[in-house]
Amino acid sequence: AMAGDGGGNAEHGGSPAPQRVLFPPTFSVSEIKNKQRRHFMFLRWKQQQRKEKLAAKKKRRKEREALGDRAPPKAIPKTIENQRVYDETTVDPNDEEVAFDEATDEFAPYFNRQTVPKILITTSDRPRGRTVRFCEQLATVIPNSHVYYRRGLALKRIIPQCIARDFTDLIVINEDRKIPNGLVLSHLPDGPTAHFRMSSVRLRKEIKRKGKEPTEHVPEVILNNFTTRLGHSVGRMFASLFPHDPQFIGRQVATFHNQRDYIFFRFHRYIFRSEKRVGIQELGPRFTLKLRSLQKGTFDSKFGEYEWIHKRREMDTSRRKFHL
Repeated sequence: AMAGDGGGNAEHGGSPAPQRVLFPPTFSVSEIKNKQRRHFMFLRWKQQQRKEKLAAKKKRRKEREALGDRAPPKAIPKTIENQRVYDETTVDPNDEEVAFDEATDEFAPYFNRQTVPKILITTSDRPRGRTVRFCEQLATVIPNSHVYYRRGLALKRIIPQCIARDFTDLIVINEDRKIPNGLVLSHLPDGPTAHFRMSSVRLRKEIKRKGKEPTEHVPEVILNNFTTRLGHSVGRMFASLFPHDPQFIGRQVATFHNQRDYIFFRFHRYIFRSEKRVGIQELGPRFTLKLRSLQKGTFDSKFGEYEWIHKRREMDTSRRKFHL
């Protein structure tokens, strides 16, 4: 049922006001049989919902301005992140067991400054142009990294050669139909090895308003939201790729931001406009990672022992359940 509510009158010289649709409380658009009419009424209903939401927002803003300092604090909106299901493996920085694990795990020599990172970046067998360019740009982000293009050489033969040449980490970029779609990160010589699904890869020339080429300064590393024991281990893997002492004079920062178990990588440069204002300028490349598995030791697809494997049907029981 609809009723027109006109505020003006064309006979007295005023332009007719637009008609407002009044829907009864029990109205359901899905009950309309005609497809075109149903679509039209749905659009009108959505428009009315938007107007009511905007009017309520303006009313709340005026009330807050009228109350001034006596206004109640703003309500925190509910999101998937802040409604997250509690994970019993969440890391407490003051926990003695966590401190012991950090002091004895495979990355302890790096954090104790006993080893300097040396990274080998390689690809799947016979890479295509886009993957090659991505590896070259990734090498400008990670200091002391070297690119090797595979041609028929198995990873099991590459890993002993890396260990003999004092490489601390191996990064393998996999591709499918000329598009990078996977990343394998193996810490040498004793592991662990993480396998990620890669998506949303953007090279430097594909980023709008990109800055100049990155310099050779050691960037600052920011790790966000790696809260569980698994996330803590993955975050330490990423941290061990970069030298421990950043050169802040370069104003470059590499960010690994975990949100809903998706790891977003961004590479920026700080732009200091004044003493109080600072901006950021993206340098690229950018990509998104999703952890598939964490394996003990170095890469071994047949006989490797896995610490964690993502099993969607068993693990993803709730949209608010996250593992990192």
